[in-house]
Amino acid sequence: MFPITRMRRTRASPLIRDMIREAVLSPRDLIYPIFVDETITRKREIGSMPGQFRLPPDGVVNEIDELCDLGIPAVLLFGIPETKDAAGTSALDEEGVIQRTIEAIRDALGDRLVIITDVCLCEYTTHGHCGIVEGEKILNDPTLEKIAGMALSHARAGADIVAPSGMMDGMVSSIRGILDENGYQDTLIMSYAAKYASSFYAPFRDAADSSYTFGDRSSYQMDPGNADEAIREVELDILEGADIVMVKPALSYLDLVYRIRSTFGMPTAVYSVSGEYSMVKAAAMQGWIDETKVMYEMHLSMKRAGADMIITYAAKDIARYLEELR
Repeated sequence: MFPITRMRRTRASPLIRDMIREAVLSPRDLIYPIFVDETITRKREIGSMPGQFRLPPDGVVNEIDELCDLGIPAVLLFGIPETKDAAGTSALDEEGVIQRTIEAIRDALGDRLVIITDVCLCEYTTHGHCGIVEGEKILNDPTLEKIAGMALSHARAGADIVAPSGMMDGMVSSIRGILDENGYQDTLIMSYAAKYASSFYAPFRDAADSSYTFGDRSSYQMDPGNADEAIREVELDILEGADIVMVKPALSYLDLVYRIRSTFGMPTAVYSVSGEYSMVKAAAMQGWIDETKVMYEMHLSMKRAGADMIITYAAKDIARYLEELR
């Protein structure tokens, strides 16, 4: 009771504030997404995501050198292939855009960086959906064989972690099975376990050339109104063999990050998505907010909610800011 208890005593000194801070953000918490575009020969800025670029396959290593210098330990690779078809055939090509990029990173950097790959068909299909399509229905079970084969090809190329993002039932089990059968027991699975049908993804579709030609993704991605369902989804993926579970998007779903981390005690990732990034950038361009400090505060809130790792387009900016603070 006041005056014996004075909460402000612990806030008076910057050194004491640092000593008792509960949530701490570090560059080691960050994963940087990279878009690798097989159709370009030099990097191209993404209009709806200022400061983000599509990179040609031979331009990725230079980008990653900078990440290593900043202390960022991991990348998440998305591929934009030269050819697409209804079945996403090029996703399984052993000489595909992501497969070749993984090999180039390994040749240049060895084990200095954790390579994570997105495992989904949406960037590789002409219709832009995450699975095999019949009419306007996205088929679950025929899709599993495709994404399992895609994951295996990434593991063969040298990926450390494969990250299935299509929200297909049984995707983790199918991938774990084919990896184990082929001697890749040590390849991790980071499952997009609670991925919502969110309006925050719009700039990503521009970045990854993955807009859909009909309908939407609400028949396989989660309803934003459902929380208990996310717990069930995560539990199933853990039982199927997921090593890391993910919540996507971040800011509007931090309650789920907290619940999932508290319930399962599993390594938990969160994806700060394109819409979150672009909103901050747009507001900063208008002079309404301090971009760097807002980005830092947003990502600190993700750590406070329980995220062990954060996939974010702001990774480089945050790492530089943290260096300035130090």
